[in-house]
Amino acid sequence: MSTSKSSGKTSSKSTRNLLTVVSVMILVGVEVFGVALAAGWAIAGLFELGATVSYVLMAVFSIMGLYLMWGFWKKAVEVEPVRG
Repeated sequence: MSTSKSSGKTSSKSTRNLLTVVSVMILVGVEVFGVALAAGWAIAGLFELGATVSYVLMAVFSIMGLYLMWGFWKKAVEVEPVRG
């Protein structure tokens, strides 16, 4: 009987940890990709590089942002374990 209570608490804690990590990832992800798109637009506009180069820069910066988000996910899961 005590094992079912402890496994329920572990599951509840894992769910809470997962919710916390996903919430932070959404918050930080929106900021990272917003900066990536703005940086591509601003650099292309500053040097008058045209629309195509602007989109390329946005894509490059977004890929770099995706890489940073992947690293952030791995570190966040280490701190807040999402598995029981």
